[in-house]
Amino acid sequence: MISNNNLYRSLYLIRRFEQTVLENYPRGFFFGTTHTYLGQEANAVGVLSSIQENDIVFSNHRCHGHFLAYGGEPHALFAELMGRTTGVCGGRGGSQHLQWRNFYSNGVQGGIVPIATGMALAEKYKKTDAITIAFLGDGTLGEGVIYEALNMASLWKVPILFVLENNQIAQTTEIKLSLAGEITARFKAFGIPAHQLVTSDVLEILPVSADLLSEVRHKHSPVALILNTHRFGPHSKGDDTRDPHLVDQLWQNYDPIKIHGSRLIPEEKQSIESNVETEIKTAFEKALNDPFPSELS
Repeated sequence: MISNNNLYRSLYLIRRFEQTVLENYPRGFFFGTTHTYLGQEANAVGVLSSIQENDIVFSNHRCHGHFLAYGGEPHALFAELMGRTTGVCGGRGGSQHLQWRNFYSNGVQGGIVPIATGMALAEKYKKTDAITIAFLGDGTLGEGVIYEALNMASLWKVPILFVLENNQIAQTTEIKLSLAGEITARFKAFGIPAHQLVTSDVLEILPVSADLLSEVRHKHSPVALILNTHRFGPHSKGDDTRDPHLVDQLWQNYDPIKIHGSRLIPEEKQSIESNVETEIKTAFEKALNDPFPSELS
């Protein structure tokens, strides 16, 4: 069982990493674009705290939180965003395209779903006990390729957990303007059981996701988990068209750091935050001094 202190450390590590990226992006340290995970930290920590060593995780363009919750190092991720040789992929993948151990991310909208489904199918053919976890967003529901993948996942009984993070907005379009019907119905139409949570509390997400991971592992068939969540930051670097008052209310009412942090002894909470601040600062400064790839590398 993971302690409340360790859960808070994971949540706070993601928060401070993403804040550091947004704060420093205007200074020209990073290449390409970036999409932060602010506000959704409990999803990644809650789901990935229960995976096993050989499980496969597939993420999307908003992948930093998933990578860090999976166990990736902040320094390697900072370096990747900066295009340095010490980055997760040697500086070649940038913010959206990562591969480390059994973690993969892809910035192509909807493109991760058939790939993740295929990887889960491969594990089934190899007769391993590894399962695949695929994170997708509500905006991805507009891509036809995911429905082809859901059909095959169900038909072939693929061991995969689809985790749909519904943060209520696809770039600048609110979900009410783009999505007809119920999200759960889209999975159930293919015979995939779909469970839904409305929470920013890691302690509510963790046991449900643990049960679903176990179900996928033992039944060797797909399951979906819809996490209704909130994105606190802009879609990418600074393109937030929402009313600032609404965003302030999200921070006040749905902050997973505040929710879980209230359970900790104040002195322990302060110690965790201090250690994470040091870790993030050290990782960022180290990445800044790392070398760029040579022209021949």
